[in-house]
Formats: sequence, C-alpha cells, structure tokens
Amino acid sequence: MAMNTRKGFRFTTYEAPNQTPFEKLFEIFQELVTHTSGDVEEALDWLRELDKEYELTDDDYTIDDFIEDLKAKGFIREEFDTDGEQGDGEEGDGGGSLSITAKLERALRKKALEQIFGKLKRSGSGNHKTGKSGRGDEHTGEFREYRFGDALEHISMTESLKNAQINHGLDSFLLNEEDLVVEDTQYKAQMSTVLMIDISHSMILYGEDRITPAKKVAMALAELITTRYPKDTLDILVFGNDAWPIPIKDLPYLKVGPYHTNTVAGLQLAMDMLRRKRNTNKQIFMITDGKPSCLRLPNGDYYKNSVGLDDYIVEKCYAMAQQARKLHIPITTFMIAQDPYLMQFVREFTQANRGKAFYTGLKGLGEMIFEDYEQNRKKRIKG
Repeated sequence: MAMNTRKGFRFTTYEAPNQTPFEKLFEIFQELVTHTSGDVEEALDWLRELDKEYELTDDDYTIDDFIEDLKAKGFIREEFDTDGEQGDGEEGDGGGSLSITAKLERALRKKALEQIFGKLKRSGSGNHKTGKSGRGDEHTGEFREYRFGDALEHISMTESLKNAQINHGLDSFLLNEEDLVVEDTQYKAQMSTVLMIDISHSMILYGEDRITPAKKVAMALAELITTRYPKDTLDILVFGNDAWPIPIKDLPYLKVGPYHTNTVAGLQLAMDMLRRKRNTNKQIFMITDGKPSCLRLPNGDYYKNSVGLDDYIVEKCYAMAQQARKLHIPITTFMIAQDPYLMQFVREFTQANRGKAFYTGLKGLGEMIFEDYEQNRKKRIKG
C-alpha cells in the first residue's frame, strides 16, 4: 500500500491482550458469579467443569491457586459460623463458606458497563468536531469548533495548538480562528431515574433467562451514572407480588421469585421515590415481560389472575400511567417478550403516559437503555 512520508496506514498482525492466568479466569468467574446471583461456591463448581472441558488451567496455575488469589486480592472472603462449626466449604478442609466482597460487587458493575455500553467514547485529538454542542456549565470531555461569542476561558489551548500543527505544519507557527476548539458543555439537567425490574416467575419461564441480562443492565446503568453523571440519581426497585427498593450493592444477588407481577405496586413506589426528588427531570425505566397479573387490595389481600390480561388489573395500570403523566414523569418500558396481546397492552399503557416503549429481545437491551438515558437527560422537562 502506497504511503507518503507524513501520512499513511500501517497494518500489523493482531495480538491478543497479554493476560495473566488470573485475569483470564477472573473474566469467566465474573460471568459465572453474576449468573449464580453471587453464589461463589456454585460459580467455582461451574468454573471447575469448564476447566475440565476446555483446559483453562495447568499445573503451574490451578483453580485452587485462583481461589487463593481471589482471597488475597480481596474479591472473595471466607466466612465461619460464630459458634465455631464448619461452614459450607469442602468437607474436611476446615474452611468456611465463600462470599463476594464489596470490591467484587464494584468490579461486576464495571464489567457490566464495559460489556453493554463499551468504553465511553472520547473524542480523538486534533481536528475533531461533535454534534453535541451547546453553551452551558457542565463539561462533557468533548470538543467542538470555536464560535463567535464563546468565552475565552473555554478555549482548549492544547487541542487548538494540535490543530494548528496539523493544519499548518511544523515549520512555522500559525494559529488562526479556524484552529480554535472549545470544550463542549451542556446545561445542567440533573436526572432522577427509577429503574423497575420485574422479578416475577415468568422472567425465567420457557427456558429463557431474562433476569441475568436485566441485572447486568442495572449494574451497568448504576456504574454509568455514578461515574459519568454523579449529580444524577438512580434508585432501583424490584416488583413481584409487591414492590420494594434494593441498594445498588445488592444487584449481583438479585433472583427471580415465585411471584406474580404487581406492576401497579412498582409504579406506585417509583412515583413515591421520585416525588421526593427536587430536580426537574424525572423518569421511570421499566424492564418487564409486559404482563401484569397481580394487585394488592385495600384489605391486604392479593387479587391474582395469570390467564390472559385481566381487565381490572389492566385498568389500574392505565390509571397509574396517567397519574405519572400528570406528574410529568415519563415511563419508558423495555418489554422483553413478543406476545402480540402483551405488545398491545404496552402500546396502550405507553399512550396513556405519553412515554416510550421498546419491544426488544435481550441482546440489545443494554444499548437501548443507555441511548435512551443519554437522550432523556439532555431534555428539560417542564414542571
């Protein structure tokens, strides 16, 4: 391929990242412990099975060595019964039960973010422009061309000098207006989000594991907001027969239960959470298979109907959607089932709220939520 002395392409043979034996096993282990909802022993059993089939380890580095490294690096800990009795470890080894630590919980959130959203995009250096422009007071880490009226303190001299060298060469120094770039900003539009996760039994029916992808999305969204948008808030709730909030640190342990789907209880709790938030922009994200099948009556009894769509339950859902609309809280529904009658319900529910609905399989769920979050937080919802 022809190249001049200053520009061109160079092709080299791809080399896989140089990973240590621990790093290779750690990647697999993180996936397994997410699927087992934080059960370290079960995840290690699966890892041993995979080792037998694919020869992941050798005599120089064994699964036992990996376990010791997990302990030494603070990713797992060994717990013993307070009465001195042996825990659930291997028989006769005198060990206790293994559990994950806060450090591993953070690592799982970070891995989920990298998996689902990829590395957050940063602009390259020199001669780059973005469509995300605006004069505001929140730095985005991206750059755009200088425009008349931009404050001088927003000009990035480093990036502008790079442009000058690229545009005019190294022989003589020349800097003009076309070379100037400023760091892009956005007006502060803090967003309060409640993420609702359906943990009813139907989320694992028909041999499809829907809860693990939902759990990964929640971990990734939590990591995104706490690292990139620390002024935003994220609350997570789960809903089955009832609804209750869960802390971000408990996401790896999330499991489906023998529950029906009380969508109304989830929406009520979500709106109660958002009423206490002072910022203008509020939204609800709901991950569900789309079928409400339960209500709690005023006397405390449960009204349940798993056959088709119950008119009484459905009307209560529509009423909640309208109530959220009056509070200027849009609901975005991510429906991970494709049943036509459920899709029709979600369409009417979305119309009542004037929100949005995505009919998606599990594969693109994370990307859709990320894109929608980025788009929504740039809007100013009038109160």
